[in-house]
Amino acid sequence: QVQLVESGGGLVQPGGSLRLSCAASGSIFSINAMGWYRQAPGKQRELVATMTTAGSPNYADSVKGRFTISRDNAKNTMSLQMNSLKPEDTAVYYCNAFVRRLEGLPLNAYWGQGTQVTVSS
Repeated sequence: QVQLVESGGGLVQPGGSLRLSCAASGSIFSINAMGWYRQAPGKQRELVATMTTAGSPNYADSVKGRFTISRDNAKNTMSLQMNSLKPEDTAVYYCNAFVRRLEGLPLNAYWGQGTQVTVSS
């Protein structure tokens, strides 16, 4: 079994900051790309930020300059620093990881249960 657990969500005012964390555990040989996705009520799940194992980040245009993704490969953890938050950032944020459970076998995508981020005054 592979488990991803998010933490750090909450309620903040516009312009505030939050830091989300994701911890992966279970039967893991290696983790390749990791990322954050979010889904607001009535909307499709969308990509927020991703990072390769080598540390190359990619961001959605809507969060560039405000969010920073990072990861610790040794600890199988990932973080998302969110600054200058806007009401439109309100969503459930999900951790995603491509995991190789055994050497030489294909990668599989795994998802966390999500953590709620609410930006409101």
